[in-house]
Amino acid sequence: MDTHEYKIAYAPEESLGLADPEYHAPEDQQPRQKRIALVAHDHKKLDLLEWAEFNKGLLTQHQLYATGTTGRMLAEALEVSVTTLQSGPLGGDQQIGARIAQGEIDLLIFFWDPLSPQPHDTDVKALLRIAVVWNIPVACDRATADYLISSPLMQEPYERQMPDYTAHTERLPALNPELLLALNS
Repeated sequence: MDTHEYKIAYAPEESLGLADPEYHAPEDQQPRQKRIALVAHDHKKLDLLEWAEFNKGLLTQHQLYATGTTGRMLAEALEVSVTTLQSGPLGGDQQIGARIAQGEIDLLIFFWDPLSPQPHDTDVKALLRIAVVWNIPVACDRATADYLISSPLMQEPYERQMPDYTAHTERLPALNPELLLALNS
């Protein structure tokens, strides 16, 4: 009998701020307790699981999020609550990306398999891209994950430098009026 509790999150668009006209960029102050997303492709799940077990003492001090099978494996191995989203190919990578855009993830540990084609390669690329867009630390292998998790910044608040995307978000009014007319035709 399974004694571990898994929290499966199916967030509607409204809760992600996607339909909210009052949406604001994520806060730039990361709390002492970090919100860590853990993702691993099939051939890298064992690597991530071994890494997580080795770093159990550090990881359990933080809030953990993961995609599908990875989340269930981690919750069982670490005996800790893991917010488990959909499987990566079923939208889990996009759910993690949405949480990054909302300022709800502080660190991404993503052990991806560079030697195996993935049916959701575009989602993988989008996840890595959104982490860079919002200046989220990303580890794609064990060595980098070791450096990140052992950083003194993991144990204290960290003021992340937030990119200023004002010019991008307010660009439509600055477009040429003739171009706007052509777009509306």
